[in-house]
Amino acid sequence: MTNEIQEIAAGPASGSSAGGEECWMDFAGARMRYLRAGSGPALILLHGLLGYSFSWRYTMPALAPYATVYAPDLLGAGFSDRPLGIDHSMRATALRVLKFIENLGVASFDLLGTSRGGAVAMAAAAECVSAGGSRRGLRRLVLVCPVNPYSSHGNWLAPFFATSMGAALFRAAIGRVPSLYPYWHGRLFADRNKIPPGSLAGYQAPLAKPELFEHALSIVRTWTADLRELEALLPTLAPIPTGLMWGSKDPVVYASSMEPLARHFRDVQTVLFPGVGHLPYEECPEEFNRALIEFLTFEEKTSPLLAKSARNGAPAV
Repeated sequence: MTNEIQEIAAGPASGSSAGGEECWMDFAGARMRYLRAGSGPALILLHGLLGYSFSWRYTMPALAPYATVYAPDLLGAGFSDRPLGIDHSMRATALRVLKFIENLGVASFDLLGTSRGGAVAMAAAAECVSAGGSRRGLRRLVLVCPVNPYSSHGNWLAPFFATSMGAALFRAAIGRVPSLYPYWHGRLFADRNKIPPGSLAGYQAPLAKPELFEHALSIVRTWTADLRELEALLPTLAPIPTGLMWGSKDPVVYASSMEPLARHFRDVQTVLFPGVGHLPYEECPEEFNRALIEFLTFEEKTSPLLAKSARNGAPAV
């Protein structure tokens, strides 16, 4: 069967920025910060590179009536501790995510990851599949503009910053040209008029805690190896019900990579937000939240939004 990509037109952000309850977890000698909101089935939200739980300020209030939502600041990011020498490779981060979920005492959960967090979510899902028939409690996977092997953009840039010269240039540029941060932040949006108020300031807030950019550099050091590993494990994810959500004008992870990625899942639903960039949960939060709720409740009712989505891959975007 052919999977019909649902296109959802974007409207402006509502301005709501309610978050969740701030919590902390002792984690391998470090403190991990996370937000918690709502009640119901567990939903874990994983942020991307240089993101943190702030990324989900529009998602958490909308999903709270349907789920208990947990949004961690992964170690090294946001306001969590930044322990020295920690392994930030994709698989090591995925194992920490699963340990985080285990520590929560959650028996079953849905897992959502965006950008680099999407790659981590897929690696965590692969670990769950390898655990046997129970999938370690993983119910569904949601991937939002996830880093994947089929998007060529960034495949050379991240490895360059992983070199000594690239890392030195990065540190020098960030230190001497403060305007670069807002420039790169703005590039994540297809329409800069839809950047929510306070977005840049929110993402800059963790800079008050030292070593944020060192954390980012430690991630790109294993970028190429992580992509190779991800490509190898993708076939194992076929049994997991999965939702793919993308902005059609994503400048970071091209939407054209949705088709080859979708082919790895037997039970897949796809949503495309026309004219939206890399952060659909910020650029069109109402449409994003509606589509996410439809996916998470799909088994409970006939979905008017995604009912036409089939199970065997997606056509070209």
